[in-house]
Amino acid sequence: MAYVEGFVIAVPTVNREEFLTHARFFDQMLIDEGALRVVECWGDDVPPGKTTDFPGAVKATAEETVCFSWIEWPDKETRTACHEKMAEKMKSGEFDKMAGNLSQMPFDGARMIFGGFVPILDLGLAK
Repeated sequence: MAYVEGFVIAVPTVNREEFLTHARFFDQMLIDEGALRVVECWGDDVPPGKTTDFPGAVKATAEETVCFSWIEWPDKETRTACHEKMAEKMKSGEFDKMAGNLSQMPFDGARMIFGGFVPILDLGLAK
């Protein structure tokens, strides 16, 4: 069964191009490990909420743009195997060698919110 991971982050607006470069590199690694699709979205219409909102969830400042991303996996097992491989590469130092200067994220990863989800309804696209 398909599996989806979702992420919300605050990226310094001046780092947009650096974020794209970073995403192209790391997202391709996910594709190489079995991800079916990776989508990166730059905030365009992210209004403040009355109770909670995206900017508040990631403690975005006025100098940051909220980004929403998702990864589509064929199943949770493929996602878990990818995470395990990435963790091994990070632990061994291989990750930093591969990424070079891209190993430094162009955003504060501590404020990222993320989770894995099982799709229960999928409408559209298929015609």
